[in-house]
Order: sequence, then structure tokens, then C-alpha cells
Amino acid sequence: MTAGPVTAGEVRVLLVDDQELVRSGLRRILRRRDGFVIAGECADGAEVPAALAALDVDVVVMDLRMKHVDGIEATRRIGGRPPVLALTTFDDDELLAGALRAGAVGYILKDSPAEDLIRAVRAVAAGDAWLDASVTARVLTTYRRAPAEEPGGPPPGLLTPRELDVLRAAGRGLSNAEIAAALVVSELTVKSHLGRIFTKLGLRDRAAAVVYAFDHGIVSPRGSTVDDAPVRPAVAEPAPLPGLRFSVLGPMRAWRGGTPLDLGPVRQQALLAALVLRPGVTVGPAELLDGVWGLEPPGTGGRVLPVYVHRLRKCLRAPGERTPDSVIGRTRGGYRFAVDGVRIDTARLAELAADATAAEEADEPAAAVESWSAALGLFHGEPLSGLPGPFAEGQRLRLTERRAAMLTRKARLQLGLGRYAETADELSAVLAVEPLREPVGALLMRALQATGRRAEAIAVYGRIRDRLATDLGVEPGEELRRAHRAVLDDVLHPDFPG
Repeated sequence: MTAGPVTAGEVRVLLVDDQELVRSGLRRILRRRDGFVIAGECADGAEVPAALAALDVDVVVMDLRMKHVDGIEATRRIGGRPPVLALTTFDDDELLAGALRAGAVGYILKDSPAEDLIRAVRAVAAGDAWLDASVTARVLTTYRRAPAEEPGGPPPGLLTPRELDVLRAAGRGLSNAEIAAALVVSELTVKSHLGRIFTKLGLRDRAAAVVYAFDHGIVSPRGSTVDDAPVRPAVAEPAPLPGLRFSVLGPMRAWRGGTPLDLGPVRQQALLAALVLRPGVTVGPAELLDGVWGLEPPGTGGRVLPVYVHRLRKCLRAPGERTPDSVIGRTRGGYRFAVDGVRIDTARLAELAADATAAEEADEPAAAVESWSAALGLFHGEPLSGLPGPFAEGQRLRLTERRAAMLTRKARLQLGLGRYAETADELSAVLAVEPLREPVGALLMRALQATGRRAEAIAVYGRIRDRLATDLGVEPGEELRRAHRAVLDDVLHPDFPG
């Protein structure tokens, strides 16, 4: 299957998967009106070289498990051009590490949200990597060579100290902006350093740099470095809080003090999330199996639970701690997460939301905006990103909706304070990712109207209306229609008071 003529700016994608149902789903997500063209499809890795010879392709979305030539071997044969985004249903660290070593510039799980796939394909087409720093660290740690066989770092003098700092930071998953902030340089300077690093080390892209940093001991599993000189921000950071901390408002992460903890495979993390988000509550084995595995229970049944719990206790236990349960206790009815002395970002979220609500009730909008901003700042991407199972999916939806509600309340307050341009910028970014959020669209139209950008406000209405009609077969709601009428009235009667 080949596509027709391509419009400038469109991304041509080759789909490689041995399941027609999966390819059909990908076609529905990567739609032409969103800037994608399905240039071709392959049902096995063996078909890829011929397809690439016949087609103009910007990105290959590659399944890793296929019957004849798998995705790792097919990626190796491609040689890095065009870039490959690995696609898999499996929580298999070795499989993902093999894909990165073969030349893939990123990976995404098949049960990831559609928005993540769209962003991933666009990022890869633009020459960037699509890597989850926390997962990549675990993946490469699992797959890296035995210590006796590990190569040393780059040859002495090959990289300047600043280039080594940039490589170390990139290997730890920092973005260009984060590296620039830490090293007190511009993003353009960071890009220049990365370009020189790629050239000196013979690396094709950022993903290869991450692999190189792990392989050569520049970055260790816990983020430390071989020379004990981690990248330090110019401004001193506060001392890390003692004890255990958990974050679920983004990828599942945990720290003891300032040290990040390796939480293991995503199913194990999903089990931990099912306990952490119900602190002090006993959760039975059957409920855990249903919440983490859903309709596809593990072949070993409930016997997998004690194994995962044992691993989690081991990684969460403090050095020298001898209690067998750590923070996960076993009762007659199941397992219970002990919350005493443990900090979870959702608890902090609730505190800040309460502060914001109290400020609103006290008619202090500026203070409420500050609290809502702090609450929204706790989110670092999609909640429980990449975690499988009905429980994680339900919590992901709940927390995403909560974030949207917070954002809406903050935006209304900002409009009341006359912060129109700031509000328009924030809401535009949200609507680009979640184009069906009508309340967000209505507030954005109000902000644009207030800054005199009426044509842009009308365009916002048109885009949302078209997406609602195409995706859901419905018309815009009253709030969005009211905002549209207000803009039209403003256009027709710009000098009319009120």
C-alpha cells in the first residue's frame, strides 16, 4: 500500500507490524489531517528494505516481535535512515535495549495514549529521540555488558570537560532546556555541544548518545557518574528530603532521600501504584490481579504477586533495614501500603488544591492562581505514564481530568486579573495536545479576544467544531458557542460598550 502525493510539511510513515488490526489502529491515529501520511505498510521485517527502496519515508514505526525477521534485525538492516520508532506490547527490558542498540531512536508501548504516539512520531521525524529517561535507565542497566567487559569512557582529551558534562546530562535524560539551565548556557550552545559530541564519538543521534553514556559508565544505574562529578545546577538546590517519596503525576518514580530507586518492570510498577494510591487499605490478591493484568492474567496466576512484592520490598527498603515488610505489609486479606513517613505527590496536590480553594473563597485571586500553578507544576507528563492495567488506566483518567479542572479554574482567575496573554499561551499549549477540551477552548477564545486576536479566536472555534464533528459526531456545547458569539459580536460591533 502506498500513499498519494504529499503536502509540504506532512510526515510520511512506514508501518511495520504483522497484525493487520494493529496497523489499522495506527492508521486511525496517524491521520492525514493531523499532518501524517501512511506511505506504506509491511507485515514483516523482511519486507522493509524493499519498501524503503520504493517509498519516500520519514519515520518507520516498527513492531519488535514478528514471525520471520523481527523488528530488531530489521532496524539493524536499515542502518539509521530513516529513523525507527520501536513499537511493542511487551514490558521486556532486554527487547527494548536491543532495539536501541540496533539503531532505533526511541520506543513506545502499544497501549500508550494516542497523543503520545502522535508526539513520538513527530519528535522522531524532527530528528529528536523519544525516550522515557526512567525506563531507558532500567532498560540499559538490564542489558549492559558485564563489568569486566565494559569499555572505558571516551579516550582522554577527546571530549572537553563541558562536552562530557553535556553527554552525562543527556544520558541522565535531561532535555536541552534542562541541560542549559543546569550549566548556565543557552539551548543553542547545548545543541552545538551535542553536535560535536555526535561527530567526535561517531554517534548518529541522541538515543545513541544515551546508549553510549550507559555502556561506557558515564552514567550509572542510579544516575551517578564514574568520576563522581554529576552535573550540578549553578544555583544550589535544597537538600533532598529524607525517607521515601513517590511520584505518580507523570512516570511512576520513587526516591529514598535524594537517590532514585529502580522500581523494575512496568507491571511491577503498576502493582506498586495499585498499593501506593490506596494507602492504608488492604487490597486482596484477586483485586490486584484484576487491576494490574485485567482480562489477560499472567500464566502463573496469583503466584506472581509475592514475587513482585518481594522485589518491591527489596528496592524500597532502607540500607540496613531488617523489617521483612518494608512499607508493604501482608495481612490475611492481602497487601497494604504503610503511609507513615512516606510522601506522595498526590497528597501534596490535595494540599495545594485546598490552599487555592481557600484563597478563592477569601476573594484572593492572585494567591489562588499561585497555589493552582504550584499544584499544576507537580505534573510531569501524563499521570502513571506507560503503566498497564485497568487500575492505572482509571487513575490516569481521574488525575488527567483533575488536572484539566485545575487548569480551568486557574485560567478563569487569570482572566479576571487581566492576564490575557499569559493565559492564551498556556491554554494554546494544552489545546494542542487535548483538542476536544471545550472549556479550555472557550477560555482560550476569551483570552485571544481580550488581546485583540479575534481571527485566532474564531479559528479556535472552527478547529474544535470540526474535530467534534469528525471524531464524536456532535456539535459544540453551549459554553463554546457562547464564546464564539461573543467574538463575532466583537468583530461586528468593535466599539459597542460591554
